[in-house]
Amino acid sequence: MGIFNRFSDVVNSNLNALLDQAEDPDKMIRLITQEMQQTLVELRATSAAYIADKKRLNNGLRHAIAEVDKWQAHAELAVSRNRDDLAKAALQEKAGSEAHADALRSEIIAIDSSLGKLKQDGTQLETKLANARARQKALVLRGQTARSRIKVKRHLHEVDSEAALSKFDRYERKLDEMEGEAESYDLHNRTLAQEIDALQDDQQLTRELDALKARIRVPLTTQIRTDNETTIL
Repeated sequence: MGIFNRFSDVVNSNLNALLDQAEDPDKMIRLITQEMQQTLVELRATSAAYIADKKRLNNGLRHAIAEVDKWQAHAELAVSRNRDDLAKAALQEKAGSEAHADALRSEIIAIDSSLGKLKQDGTQLETKLANARARQKALVLRGQTARSRIKVKRHLHEVDSEAALSKFDRYERKLDEMEGEAESYDLHNRTLAQEIDALQDDQQLTRELDALKARIRVPLTTQIRTDNETTIL
């Protein structure tokens, strides 16, 4: 089973458990991103180990190829000296080196295949992690909004809003009465200067009223005179 598949199993298991337990969505999102990050770390560590193994195998392959060439040269030399026995022995060593080289090549091919799969899984996981981080803030905000709405709805459901508002109305009326009482004390305790100022204000209002009446009476007198002249004609 690949690392990416194991990651999916772990996340699905934890996610289902969180959903069953009605866990905090923020915690669930953090867990998912944490699982992704940990899996990426594991994936990179595994890839690094495979790369180190491939380097070791390539060194071994170069040595095995060199051995094949060496025993080939030894066999040719033995044949040139009419030493068939040594030539056969050299060819036998050459065959062993070739087999070893083939085995190393097979291991390198297997490692390359594993590295390719790890790279593909890593790319997919990095994409999913980037998407999760991009959506994380939005999901957290939605979770906070949902919890706030539930709290408000629960409060509205459990509390009698009309009764609460009526209490506010009664309190407001009480404040009006208290303020009126305070102002009444001010009216009964006016100073001499304040009373004189009030008289002056009243005189000013009286003069303005007389002036207004005079302006209104003049047009009326003119209109009456005009009407009388018209009647005489």
